[in-house]
Amino acid sequence: MPILAYGINYKTAPIEFRERIALPAEDLHRTLLALKTTIPGVRETAILSTCNRVEIYCATDIQDHVPVHEWLSSHCSVPIDEVQLAAYFHWDQDAAWHMMRVASGLDSQVLGEPQIMGQLKNAYQVARDAGTLGPQLNLLCQTTLNTAKKVRTDTDIGKNPVSVAFAAVALARQIFSVLANKRALLIGAGETIDLVAQHLTSQGMHNLCIANRTLEHAEQLAKKYQAHALTLEQIPEQLANFDIVISSTGSTEVILKKQEIQAAVVQRKRQPMFIVDIAVPRDIDPKAGELEDVFLYVIDDLTEIIEENISGRKLAAEEAELMVQAGAVQFVQQRAIHDNQEILTAFRSSAEAVQQQALDHALKQVRRGEDPISVIENLARSLTNKLIHHPTLAIRDASANGESEVINAVRKLYRLSDKPSDKNESDT
Repeated sequence: MPILAYGINYKTAPIEFRERIALPAEDLHRTLLALKTTIPGVRETAILSTCNRVEIYCATDIQDHVPVHEWLSSHCSVPIDEVQLAAYFHWDQDAAWHMMRVASGLDSQVLGEPQIMGQLKNAYQVARDAGTLGPQLNLLCQTTLNTAKKVRTDTDIGKNPVSVAFAAVALARQIFSVLANKRALLIGAGETIDLVAQHLTSQGMHNLCIANRTLEHAEQLAKKYQAHALTLEQIPEQLANFDIVISSTGSTEVILKKQEIQAAVVQRKRQPMFIVDIAVPRDIDPKAGELEDVFLYVIDDLTEIIEENISGRKLAAEEAELMVQAGAVQFVQQRAIHDNQEILTAFRSSAEAVQQQALDHALKQVRRGEDPISVIENLARSLTNKLIHHPTLAIRDASANGESEVINAVRKLYRLSDKPSDKNESDT
């Protein structure tokens, strides 16, 4: 069954387009079911949706045209011509190669960033829970995660501290040369915000506040960094107190509006406010970037900083690419074995049935008092004749019909020499 990897990412579309086709995490279960039931020929599917990419993986009955363009266009209410311009797709071994590059961080905006492997693992689990994951994608996901783990373990691709979170903090240092005396508001309570908090505290900054829709989650992360906690509703009244705002949530709506930021700037008496919006869709009103004394950056703006800090990972990436290529080949081989498991099972069952029949007959002879040696000889002869009966007929028919591929297959299966007489001649 063909496998398709279809996607749109930061290389093929700007953030303004990516946020229009973002698939919210809380809706992924329903989205997976809708995709599987709506697109003809799709038997299995999984979706990876992050700030940098939306990718759809499918096992299908058809390969010439799977109407994913049409489905995504309709589902997200985006013109199909715009979707087609931004989309890419890979099939079978190329699909496996692509997924493994993604999981290993080789296709990330931040080369070698570690979060993507966890995001892919989560996408795999969501598909399992939704019942849209079958044997083909299950094998692909397992092989992919094993390959990505090997890349992490056996190379230095994740050695240097380079990530979107790291880049956001590095950019803050360009605006404020010293961070220790600044106050930061971190919006969200996920892994990215956790990493931002780590990098800020490593710069000597301890005046942090964590804001989240669920206060309990904000409090849990705040406790880790001895920070304060807020709800999203409390942000506007507190915003003027912060020099730095970094946001990364899964919200589908704007969290901070331009007028709220403008009011905070007025209260701050025009002291600069540095804001980084890592989320897709964006958490911060893009028009806030028009305000004086507001330095607003989005995830795509971090690329230049990231590029300056990944030189140490490029050599490791070359080694990782070889592992990914090997992993893609391994997937194709494992899938071929899986696809032919039925014939392997039938072949073994047939041989075991012949064995049991011959053994039962031999045991009856022994119980009747017949000579054990004769019984064993007859058992060996009987087993041999029964096991080679069908192959012998196939060889004769193939020889008579000139089917050389069958003859060659038998030679390979039974490890037969092309010229069996050579051994006899050499022994004389």
